Amino acid sequence: MADLSDEVLIKNALQGDQQAYKKLLERHRKAIFHIAYKIVRNSEEAADLVQETFMKAFGSLKTYRFEYRFSTWLYRIAANNAIDFLRKRKIEALSLDRPVETRDGSVELQLPDWTHNPEFDFTRKQRRISIEEAISQLPDKYREVIIYRHNEDKSYDEIARILDIPVGTVKARIFRARELLKKKLKNALL
Repeated sequence: MADLSDEVLIKNALQGDQQAYKKLLERHRKAIFHIAYKIVRNSEEAADLVQETFMKAFGSLKTYRFEYRFSTWLYRIAANNAIDFLRKRKIEALSLDRPVETRDGSVELQLPDWTHNPEFDFTRKQRRISIEEAISQLPDKYREVIIYRHNEDKSYDEIARILDIPVGTVKARIFRARELLKKKLKNALL
């Protein structure tokens, strides 16, 4: 049964095969736990959410559409389940408008204003200028792939089509360009 695909296991499970259900659970349990834990940040609650996720998934297995990956469908159920759990849990909020009562009386909350920090703005601007300068100094073949990838947010496939080169060449050039940029920027910061 270990060699069977999720699709075959789902079909078997829908026909009442308990071993197929068990195998699906074993195969995806760790990933579901990881998703739930990343959202709720508590291992006991995440373990409970794993059980709930599988109960919901197996309860609605008839609605699963085979044109989608089972793992994607299952992971979405897990994430939604964990998010719903957090929504239902009461979050104790602190009002910034009202004083906080303590044993010694009430205390007004005062928060620092971090909205404008000229030093941070200057540092960020200098870093951006340094990065742009380093990119402009790259050889043409590396500069163009970096600009397409990071400034224009093009995929590797799109860049390959635009430049009429293989995708592997695009990946290699981007890797090499990043290495050159790291070197240039490291030297600039020393």
